[in-house]
Amino acid sequence: MSDNITQAIFEVTVPLPELSKGEREYRAFLRLLPELLPTLRGKYAAIHEGRVIDTDVNDIVLVHRVHDRIGYVPIHVGLVTDRPMVVRIPHYREYGRGEEV
Repeated sequence: MSDNITQAIFEVTVPLPELSKGEREYRAFLRLLPELLPTLRGKYAAIHEGRVIDTDVNDIVLVHRVHDRIGYVPIHVGLVTDRPMVVRIPHYREYGRGEEV
């Protein structure tokens, strides 16, 4: 017979890093999106402190107007739509010797 020795099991909890203000505003936008769709579809919504503070059809105009009003602080400006967002990832191509560019 063999004697098995069992080690005590303990739990290690690692605290999650605190989210940045920009990430919190983005998550607030995603949370609010279903409520915004019926009235703001096709417009951009500016999120600050977890709520919509302004909307516009032009995102650049909206960003400038919001920053003029509340200062240059992190906000999230997102398009109110139910279509998935297209994400473009920049990349580069390397060419070896003798290959045409």
